[in-house]
Amino acid sequence: MKLTVVGGGSTYTPELVDGFARLRDVLPLEELVLVDPATDRLEPVAGLARRIFARQGHDGRIVTTSDLDRAADGADAVLLQLRVGGQAAREQDETWPLECGCVGQETTGAGGLAKALRTVPVVLDVADRVRRASPHAWIIDFTNPVGIVTRALLRAGHKAVGLCNVAIGLQRKFAALLGVAPAEVHLDHVGLNHLTWETAVRLGGPEGKDVLPDLLADHGDTIAEDLRLPRPLLDRLGVIPSYYLRYYYLHDKVVEEMRTRPSRAAEVAALERELLTLYGDPALDEKPALLARRGGAHYSEAAVDLAAALLGGEGSAYQVVNTFNRGTLPFLPDDAVIEVQAAVGPRGATPLPVPSVDPLLTGLMANVAAYEDLALDAALHGGRDRVLRALLAHPLVGQYEYAEALTDRLIAHNREHLAWA
Repeated sequence: MKLTVVGGGSTYTPELVDGFARLRDVLPLEELVLVDPATDRLEPVAGLARRIFARQGHDGRIVTTSDLDRAADGADAVLLQLRVGGQAAREQDETWPLECGCVGQETTGAGGLAKALRTVPVVLDVADRVRRASPHAWIIDFTNPVGIVTRALLRAGHKAVGLCNVAIGLQRKFAALLGVAPAEVHLDHVGLNHLTWETAVRLGGPEGKDVLPDLLADHGDTIAEDLRLPRPLLDRLGVIPSYYLRYYYLHDKVVEEMRTRPSRAAEVAALERELLTLYGDPALDEKPALLARRGGAHYSEAAVDLAAALLGGEGSAYQVVNTFNRGTLPFLPDDAVIEVQAAVGPRGATPLPVPSVDPLLTGLMANVAAYEDLALDAALHGGRDRVLRALLAHPLVGQYEYAEALTDRLIAHNREHLAWA
């Protein structure tokens, strides 16, 4: 089995490689190809990856290249973890929206739109080349904003599934609070990427007992603190939102926080410099503890599980993924990309039925889904008016004066990445 990682020079990659090494019985890789044009990053990352494989007794080959066509040739699955413009572009995404009093974040709001505009054309070019080199290959998208990028891939007819680590992270946290194995916890997870809620926490599978009320009653303070949301909000909702709902429920407070501290991009850039130095140490043969501060916890387990299921191996039958709605949530278009529990196998992902959803959640989902449709239109076709329409539709922007000002800032900061600008 051959798996290719596009963006293999990412500092995330040792987390992924560690999962491949530990879970080799689930996903028996013979060849792992790390492809990245940034060879200065790729070589230290690949060196550590090979030492991790050796330490854990994995006999698969790890190959590096900057040639995407060679990397994709014969691949069974291709995992995308791109960051067009690097941390410098992320720094901009997190700062210029604050000038207009809006959240500056790399995956949602105005910053998220900027990232989508930079990323979608690049990902579609990569996917076309993958399809030519290996028509049977599955594309697993971990590139943000996952919902918009996955929608672009699916609408273009690619064999693609989107993946995020939010659900698996919550599953692990809830399992620890409940004192059970993670495999015993099944989430009724509903929403769009980075706009999700856990409406039930079931023990034993999709039909298991819902212990969410008990979880909130016994551990609500811990969960609220972890999500940085007020405990009374969780009690009123009766469900557990993802961390990203903080940008909506506490928008003005978050903006003030962002204005008074260094950006997350600056923190990550500093972490990456430290990590790359560590990766270059020939004595290091396991992922360093510092990597946990980079984010992406449990990313490797989720990726291994999904790839194994898609390729007919031992992966989980049920997994939270991003895929076409196709009537699962009747208040959204069929071609909206939703993030829900799905049955995953060699034919792809089929969403499980979702019980009726509270209008408090459906209204926000419908709003953001409409924004994502407009954002994809802007990413595919360009033009200032399309950017403005997307920003007007986003609930974190909305106001006309903000949308006008943010449109100009977005184009000015991203001109080198926007062919139409």
